[in-house]
Amino acid sequence: MKKISELLEAAAGRAVPVMHGIDDNSLGDPTPCAEYDVRALVGHLFQVVVNFQALAAREQADFGEAPDAVTGDWRARFGEETAKLVAAWAVPGADEGTAGSMGLPARTVGNMVLGDLTVHAWDLARATGQEFVPDESVLSEIGPGLAAMAPMAREAKVFGEPRPVPDGASPFEQVLALTGRDPGWRPPRA
Repeated sequence: MKKISELLEAAAGRAVPVMHGIDDNSLGDPTPCAEYDVRALVGHLFQVVVNFQALAAREQADFGEAPDAVTGDWRARFGEETAKLVAAWAVPGADEGTAGSMGLPARTVGNMVLGDLTVHAWDLARATGQEFVPDESVLSEIGPGLAAMAPMAREAKVFGEPRPVPDGASPFEQVLALTGRDPGWRPPRA
């Protein structure tokens, strides 16, 4: 079984190029997450990446109002923050025991950020016309992990209701549908 830090490194390797591919002109565009436009989703993902650094260190996380992360060289800063996330989860013992205020197993908490990093990278890629293919080892981890968390995530309004998927849907399309996303979502055209 791969360490969470190794999986996060692989996921970040797919997410960082998506951030670099976001054009400033698309920041107001819609995403597959109806409540977020591109700018807001970038901000949310920054907040997740920073807060899960704290959770890896068994510190408190602040998921209150997200500050506007799309300032200065935010693309480079996202790469720096994901590197800090990987490092935080690479500390010996970070993925053992419990982490977070809910007292969840640390690996479950690590799976949460792994899922967010992967699914939101897809959201942003899809919203901005980029290709996104998750790392296979990440997908093997988040598929069962997100399925196990889905009932709790729906109750907390983090996931939408599951979407139907056609026969032959890929494992990633199944994960997207599990989180309430339409795997075939495309941005509306003017």
